[in-house]
Amino acid sequence: MTALSTLFPVFFMIGLGLLARIKKWITPEQKDGANNIVFNILFPIMIFNVLFTAKIETSAIWIILYVFIAFSLAIIMGKVLSRFTGKKVAHISPYLLTTCEGGNVALPLYTSIVGLSFASNTVIFDIAGTFIAFVVIPIMVAKSTAGKTSAKELMKTIFTNSFVIAVSLALILNFTGAYAYLSTTPLIDIYTNTILQATGPIVGMILFIIGYNLKISRETLGSLIKLLTVRVLFYICVIIGFFIFFPHLMADKIYRIAVLIYFMCPTGFAIPMLVSPLNKSEEDADFQAAFISLFMIVTLIVYTFIVVFVY
Repeated sequence: MTALSTLFPVFFMIGLGLLARIKKWITPEQKDGANNIVFNILFPIMIFNVLFTAKIETSAIWIILYVFIAFSLAIIMGKVLSRFTGKKVAHISPYLLTTCEGGNVALPLYTSIVGLSFASNTVIFDIAGTFIAFVVIPIMVAKSTAGKTSAKELMKTIFTNSFVIAVSLALILNFTGAYAYLSTTPLIDIYTNTILQATGPIVGMILFIIGYNLKISRETLGSLIKLLTVRVLFYICVIIGFFIFFPHLMADKIYRIAVLIYFMCPTGFAIPMLVSPLNKSEEDADFQAAFISLFMIVTLIVYTFIVVFVY
C-alpha cells in the first residue's frame, strides 16, 4: 500500500496530462507556456533552495564524487552507444541515461521501507545529480545550441544561464554560513514559506507535461527498449561499484536498500525540460516522456522485489 500511495499520484498526473492532450483540454501552446514557467522561473528557485540549505558533510564527499562521475560517464556512454540506441534520438538519448529521480520517487519509496530517519542516504546522491542536471547539462545544452559563436559569447551564454547563477549563488551563501545565520532569525519562516509557495507546483506540472507528451510510436519503440536496457545495465554496474568502493556502507542492509532503489529509479523529471532546446520536433519530447514513464515500471518491479525478498 505504501508503494501505491507514492506511485499512484505520479501516474495520476501523467495520466491527467495524457488525457488533457487526447481531449484537447490544453493546446500545445498552453503546454509550452507552462513548461517555460517551470523551466525559466520556478526551477532556478528550487535548485537555489536545495543547495542553499544542504548540509554537505566531509565524510560524504567521496560518495558525492563517485555518483557525479557515474552520472558523467552515463552521458559519455550514451554518446558512444548512440548508434545502437538509435541515430534519430542520438542528440537527446545520452541525457536520459544520467541522473535519477530522487526526491519524488526514490525518497518516498525508500522511506516507506526504512523510515524517515534514514532519508539522508538518498539525499546525498541527489547532490551529485543536482550538479549534473543544473550545471553540467545546461552548459552542454548552451554549447550545443550556441552554434558557431565565439568563446566569449559562449561563456556569456553559460554564465548568464539561470541555473548556473542559482547554483553559484547558493553555494557561495551555503559555504559562508548564510543559511545557518538565517535560521536563527525570525526571517527563516518568511523564507521557508516563500520557497514552499514558489516550488510547490513544480512536480505536478512536470508530470502533467510528461503525460501530455506521452506517445509511443512503433518507430521509436526499438530505441526505447534499447535505451532502457542500457540504462538498467549501466546502473547495475554503478551499484556493483558501491560494493567495491564502499563495502563498509553496503554491509548495512538499510544503506544497501537506498542504493538499490535510488539507482533503479527513472531519469530525473527535470531532464526533459533541461534538454528541450535540443528537441528537433515534438517527437523528441514524446520519446523522453515515454522513456521516463516506461522506466517507472522498472522501479516498481525493483521496489516490490526489495520489499518481498530483501527487507
